[in-house]
Amino acid sequence: MFSRTLRAAVGQARRLPVLTGTRLQWRHRALQVRACADARAATLRLLDDCLELKYGDTPMRFNYVWLRDHCRSASSYNTATNQRSLDTAGIDLRVRPDKSRIEGGQLVLTWPGGHVSKFGLDWLAANSYEAKKQGVVQPSVLWNADIYESANVPAASWEQFMSCDAELRKFLQSYLLYGIAFVDGVPTTVEATEAVAQRVSLIRQTTYGGMWSFTSDFSRGDTAYSQLALDRHTDTSYFHEPCGIQVFHCLKHEGTGGRTLLVDGFHAAETLRRRSPESFRLLTQVPIGHEYIENTDSHHNHIMGIGPVLNVYPWNDELYLIRYNNYDRSVINTAPHDVVQRWYEAHRELTAELRRPENELWVKLSPGKVIFVDNWRVLHGRESFTGLRQICGCYLTRDDVLSRARGFSLHM
Repeated sequence: MFSRTLRAAVGQARRLPVLTGTRLQWRHRALQVRACADARAATLRLLDDCLELKYGDTPMRFNYVWLRDHCRSASSYNTATNQRSLDTAGIDLRVRPDKSRIEGGQLVLTWPGGHVSKFGLDWLAANSYEAKKQGVVQPSVLWNADIYESANVPAASWEQFMSCDAELRKFLQSYLLYGIAFVDGVPTTVEATEAVAQRVSLIRQTTYGGMWSFTSDFSRGDTAYSQLALDRHTDTSYFHEPCGIQVFHCLKHEGTGGRTLLVDGFHAAETLRRRSPESFRLLTQVPIGHEYIENTDSHHNHIMGIGPVLNVYPWNDELYLIRYNNYDRSVINTAPHDVVQRWYEAHRELTAELRRPENELWVKLSPGKVIFVDNWRVLHGRESFTGLRQICGCYLTRDDVLSRARGFSLHM
């Protein structure tokens, strides 16, 4: 058991392959800015190319055009719509304030022509590059099977989930931290599954439609529509923007087998980063194509997408997406032969981490249990099965899930 601030927990969660514990204080505002600094202690200097502000522990530098562009005065910014009114293209790229002062917890700048901009010091600290570089976009707890099972993360209750925002908030917090979350007691119908999905986000329309329901009848040109085992993978790697969230509900299974496999891809990738940083970096740099070709009596699709296996934010090197699907990976023709050889070696290292038995979380999806999977983070698969097995589900729009989380102050 542990209890710590989000900053400390996130620091370990991003860098360690193992993080034990079950509780986490959600204080993302503290992550962005140390707002306790006394405004009287703030100092500034006008340099040739930027304004330097010392407020708290970290010196920050702000480009002059940036400061004019981010003015929140009535003539520059519409607070009713939260949109910029200022024409950025009309700002003199050599602009520099005539006067500057700190007053009442604000930076006050007077520009040529007399226009005045006021910036709260806390706002500047929260929105500086220095804070962004040090902060974490998505706090997470990296897990293997033991860590997740020891955490005893509770599933949401269907009735409370559908009627109580507090239950929805707890569900979203679990989902954001672990990349998976469950709702129990859902009626075993497509309609009820659709309702629980829409409680979280909008359903994304794809080539599979909105809500889908299938058995192992090979009705689509995809291995998922069979009784075969599926190795760990992420879905829709052939989309330029892979689907963000996947929802599964096993409505019926009259047979054996069919357990669902879940693997925290970020856990494996961060382990690779620590053990072999050059391999990690290569997997973030080489673009790889994925392809979905389907030619059946009723479906004809040829979809192609491209992107590296691992995606990181450029300002803080934080991992935000893993695109791993050996079934749908297409011809590698986006890198010269010597790079390809090194890519295969790096890919093998990542695969070895993903396939470690201790990283495999096996879950039996019984009727009534709905799982939400972060398709940008958690890989899924299944063991082979016998008998009739009916699965329904959908993809959700990632942006709308995060928007809902921000409404509960759970995401930056």
